[in-house]
Amino acid sequence: MKWSQLLTTHRYGHESLQPDEVGRSHFHKDHDRIIFSSAFRRLGRKTQVHPFSLNDHIHTRLTHSMEVGSLGRSLGIRVGELIADSLPAWATPHDIGMIVQSACLAHDIGNPPFGHAGEYAIRDWFVRREGDARLAELGSLEYRDLLTFEGNAQGFRVVTRIENHLFDGGLRLTFPTLGALLKYPWSVEHAGERGKFSAFLSEVDILNALGRDLGLINTGRHRWYRHPLAYLLEAADDICYAILDLEDAVELHILGFEDVKQILLQLCGDLAFDDAIFATEASARRKISALRGKAMENMVNSVVGVFDQQYESIMQGQYSGELLLDGDPMVREGILTAKRIARERVFPDTRKAELEVGAYTTLGILLDAFSEAVFEQHRCSGNRLGYRSEKILRLMGIHAPVPEGSLYQGYRRMLDFISGMTDNYATYLARQIAGVGG
Repeated sequence: MKWSQLLTTHRYGHESLQPDEVGRSHFHKDHDRIIFSSAFRRLGRKTQVHPFSLNDHIHTRLTHSMEVGSLGRSLGIRVGELIADSLPAWATPHDIGMIVQSACLAHDIGNPPFGHAGEYAIRDWFVRREGDARLAELGSLEYRDLLTFEGNAQGFRVVTRIENHLFDGGLRLTFPTLGALLKYPWSVEHAGERGKFSAFLSEVDILNALGRDLGLINTGRHRWYRHPLAYLLEAADDICYAILDLEDAVELHILGFEDVKQILLQLCGDLAFDDAIFATEASARRKISALRGKAMENMVNSVVGVFDQQYESIMQGQYSGELLLDGDPMVREGILTAKRIARERVFPDTRKAELEVGAYTTLGILLDAFSEAVFEQHRCSGNRLGYRSEKILRLMGIHAPVPEGSLYQGYRRMLDFISGMTDNYATYLARQIAGVGG
């Protein structure tokens, strides 16, 4: 892969870029379009890990995305400085930082309400309805696409189809920013056991156009090797998960400071690090803040070092590891320990489990009602819809499926609407539909 193509001057929805405005580059425009989009704003009322927390210090999808963006910018600038001699004459390390930051800001923009519990609930709803008349007309890949609902793929759809210019380019972001956003640049056919992919069947044409224009390496039908900057997005996301999920668990009194101190010291790369605040009666929040910056700095250094070491294999499409896990051994050990603690003590938390079961019920009510209306519209062939279905489709506004569209397209648009909801609105609307609103 070559940076002259990886940083191509194309914007999705336009043939080419116009000259930079005074004071901001094309990639600053990407950043601004994401920041000012409604989909980004709604992340402020979407779960990161802990639904409906009453503690104002707990991360939402919005605060998480902003923090990932901050780290992504630092990683991009650092890597940009390493590869400065390979960049096109017009590009600077700060352009690389802005591309990565913009992609990071959008990396969760397609996630449904209630965090990962919402993803699992949508998948489970389709799995449990295998053989249902409402799904019988779908092709096998269309059905698989729906039952493997993926927040990454929905995010790619949001920024290229849904937000701002509906089915006319979406946010019309530059190809490099879209390329960096694609953590899994392939379709559901290649999702594997983890169910990870970044393009629904409805967007594979965009995926393939991006792959060709960016000069990505094609590895099969609807499958491409990652844009090099996507590795930095992944690393920024993983750094935030490693530290900030622990912080949230401490804030909610699921874990204590002593439970996470050793992990944070590992992430700092210095088990002997000490700070006067550790011996005081200061809050766990303040003690963690003394370690956070040092840990992030160490992990950023480690990631940049691995990118430098693996640069040739990355550019040749041969690297298949994770930058954060392939660097400092202490960082790797800290990450794996943090994940184990989360599995064993954070995710089984009773309050969290109760709220996630409620999320399943909420999304089940919405999917039942909206799928019935979509199917009725598809089946009635221009005849008048039933009163309930008509009202439900009217709730979707411009996102409602068109009668002449396919059933798969109808369900895709249904999921656009439901996955775009905030936790609060999804709960409110499900109560109204179930007849228990108040």
